[in-house]
Amino acid sequence: MNQTTFAKTAPVFFQRLREVTESYFKERNLSKTGDRRLYIKTGVLCAVLAGLYVVLVFFTPASPWVSLLLCAVMGVTVASIGFNVMHDGAHGSYSNRKWVNEMMAHSLNFLGGNVYLWKLKHNVNHHTFTNVEGVDDDIDIKPWIRVHEGQEKRWFHRFQHIYGLFLYGFTYLFWIFYNDLKKYFTGKIADHTPMKPMDTKEHLLFWGSKAFYVGLFIVLPMFMVGVVSTLVGYGVMVFVTGVMLAVVFQLAHVVEHSDFVVPEAGAGHIEAEWAVHQVVTTANFATHDRVWNWLFGGLNFQIEHHLFPRISHVHYPELSKRLRLVCAEFGIAYREFPSLRSALRSHLVHLRQVGMA
Repeated sequence: MNQTTFAKTAPVFFQRLREVTESYFKERNLSKTGDRRLYIKTGVLCAVLAGLYVVLVFFTPASPWVSLLLCAVMGVTVASIGFNVMHDGAHGSYSNRKWVNEMMAHSLNFLGGNVYLWKLKHNVNHHTFTNVEGVDDDIDIKPWIRVHEGQEKRWFHRFQHIYGLFLYGFTYLFWIFYNDLKKYFTGKIADHTPMKPMDTKEHLLFWGSKAFYVGLFIVLPMFMVGVVSTLVGYGVMVFVTGVMLAVVFQLAHVVEHSDFVVPEAGAGHIEAEWAVHQVVTTANFATHDRVWNWLFGGLNFQIEHHLFPRISHVHYPELSKRLRLVCAEFGIAYREFPSLRSALRSHLVHLRQVGMA
C-alpha cells in the first residue's frame, strides 16, 4: 500500500481556493455539475460516432482515402467522448444524479476500456499522487519513454523526443488490450498500489464489455468490409485516439520544469500541502482556443480539474480567472501555455532533456 504523505500543516491554500470557488457558484446560483452545454455536446459526439460507424461499416465509401479520413475523424470523436462524457461521468461531475454519472462513465466500457480500473488508476492514484513515481501510473511509460530523471535510463531515450509522438499513437491500443489485462491479472493498479478486488458483477462487465467491443469494432466490420480493410481502418482510428489521449495528458504534466517525486522504497513525504503539489505538477494549455476547449472537455484547464475534479469542466474557464488570482496571492506559480503548439514544444524539449540527462 502506498505510504506517500503530504504536509500535515493546515491547508490554508486549499481553503482559500475552496472559498473562492464556493462563492462563485453561490453568487450565480449554479450547480457544480454539467449543464445544457455538456448535454448537447454529448448528443453531438454520440451522433457523430454512430453516423461514422454506420457509413464506414454498412455504406463504405468507394474511395479508400475518404474511408481513412473518416476513420481518423472517428478516432478524434472517440477521444472526445472520453474527455467530455466518460471523464465527467467517472468523476461524478456530469450530473447531480448518480445513475446518470455511472451511465456516462460506462461509455468507457463501450469503447473498450474498463471504468472500474479507470477510477482506481485515475481518480484515486493519479489525482492524489500526481507525478509520484511508482504510484501515478500515468507517468509509467517504461521502458520506452523516460519522463523524469528518477526513472531508469536506456540508450534509446536520447531519441525519445523524435519517436515519442509516434509511440503515443499506440496508447489506446495498449490500454485496451494490454494495460487493463495486466492490472486485472496482477491485481495491481501501479507498482505500489494493490487493486481493490472486483466483485462478480465487475468481472462479468470486464470480460463482457471487452468481448462486445471486439465484436462491434473488429469482428462485425470484418464481415462487412473485409479483414484487411477493417484492420487498416481500425488501426487509423485507434492511432489517432491514442495520440490525442497521450498528448493531452503529457502536455498537462510532463513539460519543462514539471515537478516529480521519487519516494524511497515506495514511501516518502511531500513537504507541500496537497493543493500546492497539484498546482506545481500541472500546467494548463490553449485555454483561449474554443476548438480545443470543446474537443478536450476542459482538460486543457488541468489545474482547475486537479484541484476540483468533481466540478464539471464547463465551469473551468470562469473558475480559472479566480484560481489564478489565488495562486498569485500565495506566490505559487500558475503555469499556462498560450497554445497547443507551445505546450507541445515544451513537452518535446523536456523529453529531450530527460533523455539526454
